[in-house]
Amino acid sequence: MRIDIPEGKDPITYVWGEMVPGIGPAASGFSLAVYAHTTLGLREFEAARLRVAQINGCVFCLDWRTERDGQKVEEGFADAVAEWRTTDAFDDRTRLAAEYAERYALDHHGLDEEFWARMTASYSQLEIVELSMSIGSWLAFGRLNHVLGLDTVCVLPSGASPRGKA
Repeated sequence: MRIDIPEGKDPITYVWGEMVPGIGPAASGFSLAVYAHTTLGLREFEAARLRVAQINGCVFCLDWRTERDGQKVEEGFADAVAEWRTTDAFDDRTRLAAEYAERYALDHHGLDEEFWARMTASYSQLEIVELSMSIGSWLAFGRLNHVLGLDTVCVLPSGASPRGKA
C-alpha cells in the first residue's frame, strides 16, 4: 500500500472518507450509484466493467462479480471479455460494451463515426450516457485503488471483498 494507514483504521474508509472528507464520500456515492441505479443488462454491464478492470489491473475489480436478483455471469465470462473480439460467448451488445470500455480507457480520441454508428444502432442515448458514466467511474476508482495499493484490501460497505481477502 502506498498510503500510510493508522493502526486500527480500515484502509478504504480512511482513504476514501477521512483523508478527503469533501471528495471521498461523494466519489463513493457515485461509485455505488453505478450499481444501484443501472438500467443496463447484467452481461453488458459486466463486460464493460471487467474490461476496465483488466485494463486497470485492479485486483478487487477483477475478482468482483456483480450480482442481480441472485444472478451472476457464468464462469469463464472474464476470459471471454479479454477475448471480446473473437469470443462466441457474446451477443452484439455485450461485445460492443467490452469494445467501448476498452476504447474509452485506451483510445477515446479514436471513437470514430463508424464506431458511433454501431453504438447508436445498438444502444439508446440514455444507455450510452449511463454506460459512459459507469465506465468513467470504474476507470477512475479502480485505477485509483490499484495505484494506491488499496485494491488488495478493498471491502465494499456491504462487506463484500475479494475471494480470500476478507
